[in-house]
Amino acid sequence: MKNKITKLLPIFLAGAVFLGGCSSNTGKKGGAASGDKTITVWAMGTEGELLDKLTPDFEKSNPGMKVDVQAIPWDQAHDKLLTAVASGSGPDVVQMGTSWVTEFADAGVLMDLTDLTKEYKNLNPDNFFESSIKTGYYNDTYVGVPWYVETRVLFYRTDLLAEAGYPEGPKTWKELEEAAKKLSDSGKNKYGILLDTKDQMFSLIFAWQNGAEPLSKDNKPQFNSSKYVEAVDFATGLIKDGYAPAQSDYDAIQGFKDGTFPMFIGGPWMINSINKTAADLEGKWKVKVLPGNTANTSYVGGSNLSIFKSTDNAKEAAAYINYLTEVSTQMKWLETANTLPSRTEAWEQEALKNNELLAPFGEQMKDSKSAPAITSWESIAQELISAMEKITVTGADVKSEMDQVNKKAEELLKQ
Repeated sequence: MKNKITKLLPIFLAGAVFLGGCSSNTGKKGGAASGDKTITVWAMGTEGELLDKLTPDFEKSNPGMKVDVQAIPWDQAHDKLLTAVASGSGPDVVQMGTSWVTEFADAGVLMDLTDLTKEYKNLNPDNFFESSIKTGYYNDTYVGVPWYVETRVLFYRTDLLAEAGYPEGPKTWKELEEAAKKLSDSGKNKYGILLDTKDQMFSLIFAWQNGAEPLSKDNKPQFNSSKYVEAVDFATGLIKDGYAPAQSDYDAIQGFKDGTFPMFIGGPWMINSINKTAADLEGKWKVKVLPGNTANTSYVGGSNLSIFKSTDNAKEAAAYINYLTEVSTQMKWLETANTLPSRTEAWEQEALKNNELLAPFGEQMKDSKSAPAITSWESIAQELISAMEKITVTGADVKSEMDQVNKKAEELLKQ
């Protein structure tokens, strides 16, 4: 179904003229000689600003090919992509947030990459984490190559957790609850852990850890199943019992630094933030895979690289993606942009394998999942966020709220 994009296309058709020349063709780019193939790349946020640092190496290794990187702020990227869909013209290569793949693949603008894997070996799905490669598929069609990955792990203060009896951090839900209770009992305005109930993946992570799935294999909602409700009851119970604050808009790093909450669930970007703003905590904190129940599952995110169907340069685009997913390039990109490699082979490199703050992310990637690949997921996620707020802030009944989420999800899946 293309309902979401179809409804929005008229809004963006007026702006489509601005993208008339976005699909690359043979021509000049800066000092490029006539006849060179120019690959237009749309990259988002910080990655877009830094990506040109890799251009000289690619162009040197691929005579006759030039790269035109266009950096697009994340808050403008979605609208720009919609305009590209409306105009029938887009870049050759585009960075796609993993949660966007379903929407734009459903619109039919992303190229099937299956045949290209025969010539460009780095694109082979076997090269990537199972959870990550699933984000690049839509209706069994391979439309996105994992570029970098991210997942959520547990950040914890080793000194404070040691005092609570868990020097290596909690490994199970039971240990998490016990540690959080001891830490919150240690003083006024102290909590055990910070939980972000406004994160659309909040309940999903706990549900997966309890053996629950949001949807059945035939895409029927299961948010009010006994295992899902049990998971939400446990997670929100940490807040109801005072082991975590009801409001999640705290400064995570400051609270981590002063011990207000010695544990939080976060992504790899938090490592540099802690090192920069809480340098005095050096040696007093670590990260580890999430504590779990029947599993230690977390959420997988990151970005994929796709090729627009409108391209005239499919092979050149594939060659560029092939370069970006080479292990050596991925390690260089780790140093340049502080993003984690999508290639499993890269995690055997010493720079990752022996890094106590990064290695746990690779371990967590082995047990991680992505949001359901359905076009209505974003709308369903908003229902989940609303339910979590009602449960934790107003004290609403968990089962009743999850019944309502399930009912809403059923309606959204029919649209």
